[in-house]
Amino acid sequence: MSWLLPLLVAVPLLGAALTAATDHVLPRHVKDLIGIAAAGTTCAFGILVMLRSEQGDVVHWFGGWHPHGGVALGIDFVADPLSAALAALVGGIVLVALVFSWAYLEEAALLFDTLMLVCCAAMCGFALSGDLFNMFVWLELMGVAAYALTGFEVKEIGPLQGAVNFAIVNGIGGYLIVIGIALAYARTGALNLAQIGVTLTTGGGRGLVVVAMTLVVCGFLCKAAVVPFHLWLADAYAVAPAPVCAVFAAVMTDIGLLGVARVYWTVFSHPFAAHAPAVGDVLLALGIATALLGGVMAFLQRHLKRMLAYSVTCHIGIMLAGIGLLVPAGLAGTADLLLAHALLVAGLFLATGVLLALLRSVDELQLYGKGRRVRWLAALWFGAALGLAGPPYVGVWAGHALIDEAASGRPWIPPLLWIAGALASASLLRAGVRVFLGRGAERDPLLSPEMREQPPGRGTRLAILAPATAVTVVLGLLVSVVPGLTQRTEEAAARFSDRAAYASLVLRGAAAPHTAPLPFALEPTSLESVLYGIGAVLLAAALAAFGLRRPQLGGIPLLVAPARAVKAVHSGVIGDYVMWLTVGTAVIGGIWAVALR
Repeated sequence: MSWLLPLLVAVPLLGAALTAATDHVLPRHVKDLIGIAAAGTTCAFGILVMLRSEQGDVVHWFGGWHPHGGVALGIDFVADPLSAALAALVGGIVLVALVFSWAYLEEAALLFDTLMLVCCAAMCGFALSGDLFNMFVWLELMGVAAYALTGFEVKEIGPLQGAVNFAIVNGIGGYLIVIGIALAYARTGALNLAQIGVTLTTGGGRGLVVVAMTLVVCGFLCKAAVVPFHLWLADAYAVAPAPVCAVFAAVMTDIGLLGVARVYWTVFSHPFAAHAPAVGDVLLALGIATALLGGVMAFLQRHLKRMLAYSVTCHIGIMLAGIGLLVPAGLAGTADLLLAHALLVAGLFLATGVLLALLRSVDELQLYGKGRRVRWLAALWFGAALGLAGPPYVGVWAGHALIDEAASGRPWIPPLLWIAGALASASLLRAGVRVFLGRGAERDPLLSPEMREQPPGRGTRLAILAPATAVTVVLGLLVSVVPGLTQRTEEAAARFSDRAAYASLVLRGAAAPHTAPLPFALEPTSLESVLYGIGAVLLAAALAAFGLRRPQLGGIPLLVAPARAVKAVHSGVIGDYVMWLTVGTAVIGGIWAVALR
């Protein structure tokens, strides 16, 4: 079965090469079908690997360079249930995006399909890589493709600016990672994750290890758009084509979170075991700050794609908080939440693409009441917005509930995370009421105006656009009622966080004993989580109603001044973004330097 692991990267790369090589030979629709087939095959192989990995992690050594005497000599891919599931999700989201773009983009043949497949391959390679330097390589390959996809409409100034901001901030993030890798190599003489983790079980070089962890983690946090490294994200998402945004929001940004979780538990968990709360508290604080700020900024937008971008930032924060709890239940909650969020937010971005194709705008105020005739899209929009709020057994609720369980003993954490999610959902509900129902104030000077986006030129082939959008939203809404999902993510998270078992498997081939088959049943949850879910939906509805009526209530200076201050930080000036990145890295490193000594 290990031979399937390299195919998760090889298939989309071969598809990309084939679409590029046959640009002047095959008709356009054939090249589109090649891309769709490559993405679909990647998804299918990912599912097969995920099912196999439930019986035990799968390791593939390239070129047959197996470890000798417990020392890694070659480069490996390691598939555990969480990483294999992410690879399958990547293939599935790229598949839906390519199907959607077939009917959406006027010129989606050579460059677009090729770049999407390269991005797909790089994300799969990152998810499976067992080598720290190769994680960096896959991350940079993904970045190169993503920068080009962001500026795909290169004739317009907006996409070009968004791509440049994206590239500069993430390029600096990559620079942090590679310096951290160099320091880890200087301390351990190894690049294999398991080998580094084993070497760090011995003492010495503690200050060097703190700096290495800070740089690597902050680099991954840049990729994940965590506060204060998040400023590039809305600039990129607001200008990229809708199917590109679906891929970025659903899986590309989440890749950084996988990197944080992987390097902590596999590499740094042992040397800082005595100070684990200091590591986790920083990640937890960053997660909560990201969630709350993302929710607030989403509520201050009128451009639907920028609004969704900040909603993604909000939920990235919630997921990082789950990781920051540093317990398997928190990681399992993040995994469940990631799956539901990926499907729902991908569906919402595709919905904005349909709005742009049909109504020629994605501005909440310009679209006032114009969506009344698109009732099916209204149903999907409101369903996805509520699913992101997390009512009991709908959408992201199961992930939230697991994070609540993991935060037991710290009762202040769950309410903050639910409130943040409610803020993000409130903005989507408010926009939906204005666009699809034509209710509320028609003007709101507090909401940030954006440049107009060029609508797609091909037309509206709803026979393709509608099913692609509906499938993602409906699947996202159903995640929390999938029998056995919670039990499997909890088991997978426990294995993911077991550093000793991972090292033993990779370096010595000692597989963990098989566990008993898991049941296919819904996991019972606490009354508190049910009440939190109901409360989040009610709060989102109340905030949406307030947002619709706020302009008629007057300026409310107590709200206007802070809102303008928060928006001023998100200036769009790349120098400001670099400054915040530098300050954030220095502060995180300073905290850990003091707390982990």
